Amino acid sequence: MTITLIIIILTCLISVTAFSNEKLMNDLIFYPPAVSQNNQWYRFITCGFIHADFMHLAFNMFSLYLFGDMVEDKFIEIFGAKGKLLYLLLYILALAVCLLPTYSKNKDNYNYRSLGASGAVSAVVFAGLLLAPGLTVGFFIIPPIIPGFIFGPLYLIISAFLDRKGGGNINHSAHIWGALFGVAYMIVVGKLVGDYNTIGEFLTGVKRYMEIKGWIR
Repeated sequence: MTITLIIIILTCLISVTAFSNEKLMNDLIFYPPAVSQNNQWYRFITCGFIHADFMHLAFNMFSLYLFGDMVEDKFIEIFGAKGKLLYLLLYILALAVCLLPTYSKNKDNYNYRSLGASGAVSAVVFAGLLLAPGLTVGFFIIPPIIPGFIFGPLYLIISAFLDRKGGGNINHSAHIWGALFGVAYMIVVGKLVGDYNTIGEFLTGVKRYMEIKGWIR
């Protein structure tokens, strides 16, 4: 069983249970004052295993399913026996790192709460886009026709705009920082652990895609 599938099963079980268990939801949700005043740092991680509703859960887990196995397989290919552990660390660390700006901004905000695996899923997706830049991706109503190296910057620009605009119940900041962490993690760990030139391989993949499409010769 893959790490990706284990994460999906565990997240679905906890999320569905929390839908009808208010105490569990409140115990796991990211609530900044509980961290700053009661040192409940575990909430950085546990909030990624609960979701607002079935649609929220389905979107995140489907996105993780689409990219997770590919990224996990590439980690095993690059890092060998350490691949699965490094992939798991990517996901767990991303859950926490993506919320650091949110925590800094809201640590005394008693009305703020956040939940969901979006930041960690964004980290996995962007690690995948580095590893396979020619992979085509969909966006909202657009079918999967956008190459990853174009989708990545487009996603960040739109997320930054929506984050600045504010409103709604989506933590766009977590999406942005999760994505950036996925990129940084892949570059640093690739070099230190696997002697993998992430940027070089990414640029080669982009060039290959553009040559196949006839954009360059």
